[in-house]
Order: sequence, then structure tokens, then C-alpha cells
Amino acid sequence: MTTTTERAGTPRATTTPSATTPHATTPRDAEARTTAPRPAGTLRVLGSRVPGSDEILTPEALAFVAELHTRFLGRRNELLHARQERRDRFANGADPQFLPETRHIREDPTWRVAGPGPGLEDRRVEITGPTDRKMTVNALNSGARVWLADLEDATSPTWRNVVGGQHSLYDALRGQVDFVSAEGKEYRVGPTTPTVVMRPRGLHLAEKHLAFTGRTGQEVAASASLVDAGLYLFHNAQALVDAGRGPYLYLPKLESHLEARWWDDVFVAVQEMLGMPRGTIRATVLIETITAAFEMEEILWELREHCAGLNAGRWDYLFSVIKTFRSRGRRFVLPDRSRLTMTVPFMRAYTELLVATCHRRGAHAIGGMSAFIPNRRDPEATERALAQVRADKEREATAGYDGSWVAHPDLVPVAREVFDDVLGARPDQRHRLRDDVHVTAADLLDVGSVPGAVTDAGVRANVSVALRYLESWLRGTGAAAIDGLMEDAATAEISRSQLWQWIHHEVRTEEGTRVTRAAVEQVLEEVLAAQPRGAGDRFDDAATVLRQVALGEDYPTFLTLCPYSQLLVEPQAGAGR
Repeated sequence: MTTTTERAGTPRATTTPSATTPHATTPRDAEARTTAPRPAGTLRVLGSRVPGSDEILTPEALAFVAELHTRFLGRRNELLHARQERRDRFANGADPQFLPETRHIREDPTWRVAGPGPGLEDRRVEITGPTDRKMTVNALNSGARVWLADLEDATSPTWRNVVGGQHSLYDALRGQVDFVSAEGKEYRVGPTTPTVVMRPRGLHLAEKHLAFTGRTGQEVAASASLVDAGLYLFHNAQALVDAGRGPYLYLPKLESHLEARWWDDVFVAVQEMLGMPRGTIRATVLIETITAAFEMEEILWELREHCAGLNAGRWDYLFSVIKTFRSRGRRFVLPDRSRLTMTVPFMRAYTELLVATCHRRGAHAIGGMSAFIPNRRDPEATERALAQVRADKEREATAGYDGSWVAHPDLVPVAREVFDDVLGARPDQRHRLRDDVHVTAADLLDVGSVPGAVTDAGVRANVSVALRYLESWLRGTGAAAIDGLMEDAATAEISRSQLWQWIHHEVRTEEGTRVTRAAVEQVLEEVLAAQPRGAGDRFDDAATVLRQVALGEDYPTFLTLCPYSQLLVEPQAGAGR
């Protein structure tokens, strides 16, 4: 592999070990709080003891994660500030662009990324899903080549889920995840399992059940990214290498190559701390923001020692487009969500550019998740879902993708059949360089050419999906089957963002209805009244959240930020601030 040695953009920051030995408190220590100042480098557990705490939140693991915070939390905060500055520029009329200062990286034909590690060479079918025990066993038995073990959009970040997900992965990688459900059903893992690729939470998210004390003595919420990645790699990196695979991650929500650089520096530090060779960790980056689409090549460059490929995170990408340009006028107003297919011009430009970029640099290009899911009680609905998934995967395979995602085990065979027909005995299509692809900035920003209208049914569908997903999320379930689709935080983000945008641009539906706060509130009341209610449901809370994130004057940058702090964080954790 030939590489150049300079870094994109600004000079790379150096990281050095903290002069203070990191400290950590166990859950038992947290029960006996004191008001004494805590040493710099302390990571304190504020959450209650939950199943898996003793195995996952060990003093050694917490010290490891604390050291990562000492080295990288400050830069993470600077990157989040840079995100806000970019959003302000775009809101005021600037457009994303291919960066002139990194043109030399895009024009240098010699460099390549590390590529897939052991067990990651063939990714023709990947199954995605949360990491509770049942879903873990189902994913491991699915027949997929890769399991995206999702601690992000498919997981509601309750403290029980955060620790329990790590515990499930710990046991799964050691062959001890079998269990019996409360109903007496046995879940056992078969002899052949997919390669695990874990997705940590995004850079913008906090873990408020853990508190970090920095050099100034101030105690702040931990970074969810460092918590998820740090705990997983500390406990499992060596076990994965010993099993002939490796420690692999999916990186979500990146908005720039400088964020990729941050992750690369984290990986270098982790490998040094664990005594592993550089390049042991491999990452696949989800291109799911409009700004990342303009920096794909630079993201690959920054992570090249640790990079396996890119993924078309298309639902979050749609959300990012709506969010970024939500206040920029009617030409950025999109029609009903059901009309936003992968064949509309700006989505096709993005997905084809991803394949061409990846293959030019020796990286895998992984397709997105089709949201359609089968219904075992409705054969006709299942046939429709299978046909739609087949068409989606045929489009991706024909475009040159090396594999793709499904969200349900029953979809693995149809996706595998499609990619088997195209790949044959080859593990991928990286030989297809797609020299025919020529995508401009105007192509990526061609939002106004999307056909279709906003309809009354589209408004109601967005209200219904957002409400029901939020209710599921508040009960601790982050991936929910709704109306034949697998909804997660990304698809709910599209629904609430469209509602906000339609209201603020005073859109009229195809039927002539003006989309106003009052009109959407009326629809919300009707949808809420139609829901089956039961003890412990969270529909009233979900309606309150939806009003905050879709009907308010302000636009929260992410759907889950407010309800996480208000409704998911344990009271004793909130009191620790």
C-alpha cells in the first residue's frame, strides 16, 4: 500500500497520557456519595446497579474509559462547537462544498485504506439490531455474514440497556449468551455466527449515568461515544483477535473529516493502552450527513490505517438534508416521506458517489437498510415486503455495493440471494471502480427536483410514526415495527423534521389543508386517542416530546436529546450534576 504522510486540514493534535493516574468508582462506591472534591481523571458511576454491572463496570474498565476522557473529551467538545458553527453558516445561506484545502488528498491516486480485517472480507449481508439478549441470539443465528450490534439508533439508552448491551456482547463473544425467556422459550446460539461490528453512540450524545472529573475539577457527563467504544474494546478486543476476527466498529453521525481524525486518534491510543499493533481496530463509517457526503474521501484518508469501508446511512442522510436546509426556503421542502426513495436524483448522486469513492481507495461500500419487514401472520404483507427488499438490494448490487443491511432475519435469504447472483465466489466488488460516476456539488444539493406533494395522509403518517416510535423508545425499545416498517431514531427524525419544516413554511397539502401548528396538534390528538392504552404506556409523555421537537418555534438538533435528560436518566444520576 502506498500512502502519503501529510494530514488533511489542520495539523493533527498529539495525545499524551495523563499525568494523573485515572480513578474510577464502582456502583457500590456511588451509593456512598461524598461532597469531597474528586481527583482529575475520575469516572464516577451515578447509575444504579443493573444486570451486568459487576462484569462490565469493573474498576479496570472504568479507569480505561476515564483515561480516554482525559485525552479526548476536550477535542470532542471543540468538534461539537465546530458543528454548530457550520449549521449557523448553512442556515444563513452558505452551501456545503468539496473542500479546497483538501483537494490534494482527493487528487492523489496512490493511497489506499487498510481494508477489511479477518472475518470481515465478505459482507454481502449484514443484519442490524439492538443488543438485548433475545435480539443478540437472533442476530447470531440469522445467517448473515455480519451483525451490526447497535448501541445507537436501535437502542433506547436507558442505563439498563447501556450496561446490558455491553454484557450481551461480552457473553456473546465468549459463547455464553444462551438464555431462557420469562415465557420459558429457549434461545440458543448455533455453531456458525456472523462477525460482530459494534456501533457506539454518536459524538453529540452524553452518558449521564457516568460523570467525569477533568483537570479543572469540574464534573461533567461522560461522552457516550467514549463509554460505548471504550468498554467494548477494553473487554473484547483481545478476545476477538484470539477468535480469528477483530475489534470492529461502525462510526455514526460523522459530520467532517476532523471528526474521523478524532476517532483515528482514539483508536491509536486504545491500541497502545491494550498493547495491540496499530491497525488492529477496523472501522466502517456511516455516511449519513450531508456534510460527510462532501468529505468521504478525506474521511477515508484520516482513518486509512483503521478503515474497512463506508456505509450509506440513507435514513439519517435524509434527516440531515432536511435538518440542514429546513429554514432555507421552499426549494428545500420535500414531499411525503413515502416519496423519498433511493432513486430520487440527490439520493442517487450520494449513493453512487459513495461506491465510486470507496472502490477507488480499496474500501468496502455497504448499502443501506430497507425499512420493510415481513409479517409472519400476514403472508400477503410478507410477499410485498420481500419484493420491495429484493428490488432495493438488486439496485444496490447492480450499482456496485459490496453488501447491504437488513433489519429482520427473514430478510437475510433474499438479500443473500441477490448478492450471490452478482458476487458469485468473489467476496466483494471492489474491482468495479465506477469511473462512469461524476457527481457535482449541485447534484448532491438537487433537493428541489424531487417529485411529489405533501398530502394529508403524509402529515398523519409522520405524526403517527413519530408518536408511536417515541412511546416505544421511552419504554426502552429503540427499534419498533410500525405499519410494516422497522422504525428507529433515524426514521422518526425524518417524520418530526418534516412536520417542523412544513409548519414553518406554511405548506399546503395536495388536498388544500394548510399545515399549521393547530392543524398538526389536531391530528396529534386524533392519533393519540386512537392508540390502545394500557398500564405503563408512555403515550402521554411521547405526545409531550413530539410537541417539543416538531411543533415548537425552536428546532432541537436531535429528537432524543431532551427526552433522554428529562425522562430516561435515573433521578439519582440527574441529581449528581
